[in-house]
Order: sequence, then C-alpha cells, then structure tokens
Amino acid sequence: MPDAPPGLVAMIRELVAIPSVSSIQPGWDQSNETVIDRLAGWLAALGFRTEVLPVAGHDGKYNLVASAGRGDQGLVLSGHSDTVPFDAARWSSDPFTLTERDQRLYGLGTSDMKAFFALVIEAVRELDLARLRQPLVILATADEESNMCGAQSLVDTQRRLGRHALIGEPTGLRPIRMHKGIAMESIRLTGRSGHSSDPALGVSALEGMQRVMGEILRWRDELQQRWHDPLFRVPVPTLNLGHIHGGDNPNRICGECELQIDIRPLPGMVLEELRLELRQRLERLLQGSGLTLELTSPFSGIPPLETAADAAIVRETERLTGVDAGAVAFGTEGPYLDRLGVETVILGPGDIDQAHQPDEYLALERIRPMVELIRSLVRRFCF
Repeated sequence: MPDAPPGLVAMIRELVAIPSVSSIQPGWDQSNETVIDRLAGWLAALGFRTEVLPVAGHDGKYNLVASAGRGDQGLVLSGHSDTVPFDAARWSSDPFTLTERDQRLYGLGTSDMKAFFALVIEAVRELDLARLRQPLVILATADEESNMCGAQSLVDTQRRLGRHALIGEPTGLRPIRMHKGIAMESIRLTGRSGHSSDPALGVSALEGMQRVMGEILRWRDELQQRWHDPLFRVPVPTLNLGHIHGGDNPNRICGECELQIDIRPLPGMVLEELRLELRQRLERLLQGSGLTLELTSPFSGIPPLETAADAAIVRETERLTGVDAGAVAFGTEGPYLDRLGVETVILGPGDIDQAHQPDEYLALERIRPMVELIRSLVRRFCF
C-alpha cells in the first residue's frame, strides 16, 4: 500500500529536494521519474487511479495521469514536474533544500511549479472520491521548460482528460485565459570565405545577414501593424534578434553566419504560417546573392492560447478571485490541452517574477487561498 502523503510543507520539501531539471543542453537535462513516482504514490494512497506514462522518444521522461470518477467532462488540475537549470552561486540557500524565512518558502520549483502539486493534494486529500459526479484528473507532465514533449505526447495519443482545466503556473492568483505563443528560429547563411584584401574572392555571409536583419525588422513592423490586442500589456506581436555569430578573423571574408530570433505571436497567429512567410521573404531577398539560406527551428514552438471569455472555467475562476481573466506574454501547456478539447485557465499561487530566478520563493500568504480555490473548483465541476 503506498504511503499516505505527509503534511503540506513536508510535501513541498520532498518535491523540491528531488532534482528534475529539463534543458535542451544535455549536460543539464535530468529525468523526472522520481518526482512522478512520488506524486503517483501519494495520489494512489488517496484512492486515485494512477498511470505513469513514458514519453515516447524521450528516455527518462514521464507523464502522470491520476484520476477519480468516470467520464470526460470533469476537471483537470495540471502542472509540469520539471524545473529550469539554476546558478547555485547566486542562491542564498541550497536550491534543493526548502528554506522558510520572511514568510516565504524558498527553493527551486516553489513558484514554478512543483509546490502546486502539494497544494492540490492538500486540497483533495479529504474528499470522498466515491461521491464524484464528474471525474477529477490530476496531470503532471515532463519537460515543459524545454521542449514540451510531455504535453505533446498527450496530443499525439489523443488522451481524453476532461472538459475544464486549471494549470497552476505562477500568476499571482489571477486567472489568465490568453497568452502569446513562442517560436525560436535559426537563420544560417553560407557564403564563400576569402582574403579580405579583395572582396571579389568571397561572398560575405555577414554582410548578407545584415540585409536579412533589415528585412526581418521590416517584417516585424508589418506584423505589429496587422495584429493588435489591447488585453496584452505589450499589445502587439514581438520579434527579438537574440543571438548572432559569424566569421572567425578580421582579415577573412565571413563564410558562415547564424542569427537566432524569438517570435511571440498573438492569439489568431499561426506558427506554421509565420515560418512560411519568413522563409518566402528571405528567399526573395537573397535571390542571386550567391548565399545559401538554411532555416531551422530549435523546437516546434508553443502556439498562442485563447480560452473563450464565457467558458465555465473562466467565469468560475473570475467569480472565486474577483478578478477578470487576463492575458500574459509567457507560454504554457494550455494550447496542448486546448487541442484535446479542454477549456483552460492559467492560475497559480506563485509570481512569474520569481520563476527562473535565484532565490525562487512562494509566499506563505498565497497557500491557503490557493488551496481553498482548488477545493471550490472541485466542488463546482466534480460534485
């Protein structure tokens, strides 16, 4: 028989202590199996049916689906089990040791977002699961912080989860129904190197990239004129020139140059269409230049999210918090749940300002309101 879950703070302490970093850098990337197994054991002890699902093509990565009740019209309480990498030298305490000071709980994952699972378990531990009229599902995913493979695998298998969902990402207890998407694109130009004393000896990829950057910035201006949504603090899509590298010596014509950009589209904008538009513009620009263009995407990207303002989960979280559902610029797993027919709100006790930062913390004053909000949602949608 699995061990019953310990007290709330003890649960957070155990989850923080288990390393589960996900990263596109192999040296940082870790399995999330131990976190998933710990959550599965606690939920099984409470009477949930637990399924630990390997993520196909990603060794050591797992999703957890813990369910009670029957049907597909219930409530999903969802979060990711991984954390970002960390710089231990910039922390005031051990990132893997939960530390309480100044009415805050410090530790990696307290805000984003391991502590959310402990709050969910605290909220549901006394429920009589036999009385559920609609199912309750607790979902823990892999690698949200790197490549979204956990959420994508649920889409690939068309896993039926529920009708309404709350994702406990850090929002300061404010409901969010819209967020921007994100795509990261790599643009590589290959020319021909040669001695810098005679430009005719080569084709400069660096000079070609200067033309490419000008075209991309013109494209950004056009996108921002075509798309606008006042619900966002930054009401237009953004595009950032984030990284460039080319050449190897001042006296050599640059033979290769690579630029990496970040695009944050608004709801209604489609990542695949944006990629095609970018490719077509750059191919036209470079025609006859002697440069070879290569476009790649480091990851598939996160689509924008827009849950209808009149969706039941939106209205209920607005009622419980007294706050109108808003919009944010960061991405979540919400669009993947949306593809599974789940209407989703993003709402959690942490603050996005704490996410991905040294000395990440969760304020103690946020814990009780979040637990009560979860209980109210379960009563509303499952009983």
